[in-house]
Amino acid sequence: MSPLSQVLIFKIVFTIGAWCIPLLLFPTSRFKSLGFKVPEPILYFRLLGIAYTALVVGYVFGLQTSLGGGYPANIVWVGIVSNGGAFLYLVLNAVSGTWASWENPARVLMWGSLVLTGLITAGLIIFGVWSN
Repeated sequence: MSPLSQVLIFKIVFTIGAWCIPLLLFPTSRFKSLGFKVPEPILYFRLLGIAYTALVVGYVFGLQTSLGGGYPANIVWVGIVSNGGAFLYLVLNAVSGTWASWENPARVLMWGSLVLTGLITAGLIIFGVWSN
């Protein structure tokens, strides 16, 4: 299995577990108990969960291409923009202290997301763009 396929598998699992399932299925009370600020209405969280699920569908198609020996250029670039943009936005919010007053585990998830989106972006650049 290629390193790019491994990056895509990690991205798929991380996105489903950390973002899709919670954003689509968790009740407001669960988000609050985790220390998150919840927008009212929660509709915005649900829409974001749907958008992340759509990205996962693209990553799955990209993974199939990669496992078949092809290079999924489109999904590599979608991933770089999506994860790279998220990484930069999380860095700006970390520096400005946006989640400094949040309770754990919300803070831990935000810091973890910052690190993981940065690593995923790097993996897509190194094993996607630079290797092809």
